[in-house]
Amino acid sequence: MPSSTQRLPLQTGRATLSDVAREADVSLATVDRVLNKRTGVHARSIAQVQQAVERLNYRPDPAAARLARPHPHRVSFLLPSGNNTFIEMLREQITGSSGWMEDHRVSAQTHQVDVFEPQRLARRILALRGQCDTAVVMALDHPLVQAAIDKLVAQGIAVITLVSDVPKSQRQHFVGIDNVAAGRTAGTLVGRFSGNAKGEVGVIVGSLSLRDHAERSLGFSQVMAAEYPGLRVLPPIEGKDDPKLARQLSARLLAAHPKLVGLYSVGAGNPGISATLKASGRAGKIVFVGHELTPAARADLLDGTMAAVINQDAGHEIRSALRLAISRLTREPVHADQERIRIDIYLKDNLP
Repeated sequence: MPSSTQRLPLQTGRATLSDVAREADVSLATVDRVLNKRTGVHARSIAQVQQAVERLNYRPDPAAARLARPHPHRVSFLLPSGNNTFIEMLREQITGSSGWMEDHRVSAQTHQVDVFEPQRLARRILALRGQCDTAVVMALDHPLVQAAIDKLVAQGIAVITLVSDVPKSQRQHFVGIDNVAAGRTAGTLVGRFSGNAKGEVGVIVGSLSLRDHAERSLGFSQVMAAEYPGLRVLPPIEGKDDPKLARQLSARLLAAHPKLVGLYSVGAGNPGISATLKASGRAGKIVFVGHELTPAARADLLDGTMAAVINQDAGHEIRSALRLAISRLTREPVHADQERIRIDIYLKDNLP
């Protein structure tokens, strides 16, 4: 017979919380407190539980965790208002995930706000208190917004940033592409499609206060300056992701810069830019690269108005945000490769 201090390894099946408690020689309540990182547990007990978890190779049972929850996990998505086709694609993916959410005991609500107004956005973030367990926010990188996110987290609400990050906040995760790399990719595309042409390149952003737009602009400028010195990048113009405003701004840009050879649309508003290029007779003559494979962008690729589109998968982003939202409850490990959002490049020749 083994001595009272010896522990036999689990022979078959998946280790349970009871197995961990028995192995660590502590109560089930203590195991729960340690695994959920709650205070009030003696350091010796914490070490015993951690060692037992390692010896038994304990992994939480997600199904059991879901069944143990008395209420569905509430997720609030806070997305930009306005006529942004990519945001509409995100909303459609949230609706399309209803079956998965039902299976995983998750409920979701979608809210809209003008993300270009930091005061309004911060107030809307704070208004989510008491409405959700996890907030998924497409946010402006601004001190007021950071403070609002930190207040939510301090009150026990997890925050996941989507598409555009607020990295200095206490948010749990960021779901989106590497935006500096996306901007560098755009620079390479504009430079190579321009061939040996010399001239000016315009940049239209939604707002440089959006971190994804600022990072894309940075990456773009880095490549253009280092690898295409014959192409001069003009100062970015802010179009607030509004197609009508983007049309006006791009028309002024073309009129003021007759030597324009390239145009990089960092955010939304591509339909307005496309309309300007077609009306001016310069569609297909100016190398136009933008983001997100919307129906309008697909049409622009096919008729030659756009040279290339850099895309992020809206469905992957929503599914990833939902998985991350419940991971802290089920204590399932987060697999970085599964949650990494790829940068896709589409030409007219490889449209899905």
